[in-house]
Amino acid sequence: MIIVVTIIFFFFGLIIGSFLNVVIARLNTERSFGGRSACMSCQNTLCWYELVPLASFFVLGGRCRTCKTRISISYPLVELATGLIFAALFLKFSALGGQFSFFTPAFIIAYAYYAAIFALLVVIAVYDLRHKIIPDSLAFALGALGFIGLFFFNNSGLSSASAGWAQAGFYPHMPSILEFLSGFLIALPFYLFWLVSSGTWMGLGDAKLAVGLGWLLGLARAFSGLVVAFWLGAIVGLSLVVFSKKYGIKSEIPFAPYLVLGALLAFLFELRLF
Repeated sequence: MIIVVTIIFFFFGLIIGSFLNVVIARLNTERSFGGRSACMSCQNTLCWYELVPLASFFVLGGRCRTCKTRISISYPLVELATGLIFAALFLKFSALGGQFSFFTPAFIIAYAYYAAIFALLVVIAVYDLRHKIIPDSLAFALGALGFIGLFFFNNSGLSSASAGWAQAGFYPHMPSILEFLSGFLIALPFYLFWLVSSGTWMGLGDAKLAVGLGWLLGLARAFSGLVVAFWLGAIVGLSLVVFSKKYGIKSEIPFAPYLVLGALLAFLFELRLF
């Protein structure tokens, strides 16, 4: 039963990922998020069988059916990543003990909240990867969702040992002072990097993103995700400098993808490195 439902959530994530591709492509352009999708090169309106998440890319050989222009690999990767995230969220919540089983109101509320959060983080990561900037609208949306979550979710972590769903996820309460400050404390190092270097070491958008991540994860998990992000960023950055001619010591490398990946790992695996 769990395997079947997990596959259903995976395919649901693929569909959402297809929509996220539209958001990423049209954000901060004059195009709306509605309307028919079209090839970015020849502007030919796509048929339904060209829009099947993940499958269409491989059936079409990674090229537009009309103009044969190569389709960016980021499209199926976004769909696949979103599908895997949605499936992983289901497995995480369904594995919790007590009364927190799937298809209960608590599960639906918690799953919808965290699925929306991580869908937004996928958009932020890919947009920063493409344009090397985090739009304020996305960072503020994450911050708003994270702040609201302080009142309705337990950001100290989900545990199978928790006594029922109230402590495992959906948990309406008045946040503590430390919970209120967690977003700003996680963002403080990024702000100082930006301030001291006048924006050459770190963009201010990373600090704005960190505020929402701090409220979402709480101090312990957010700090662990931050450490993982810096490790991943250092490994990938040094590898690019050593093995790629396109990158040098002063090359600008977007950091949001590493922050998002670190936050995802910290959330899914309840990382508390210190």
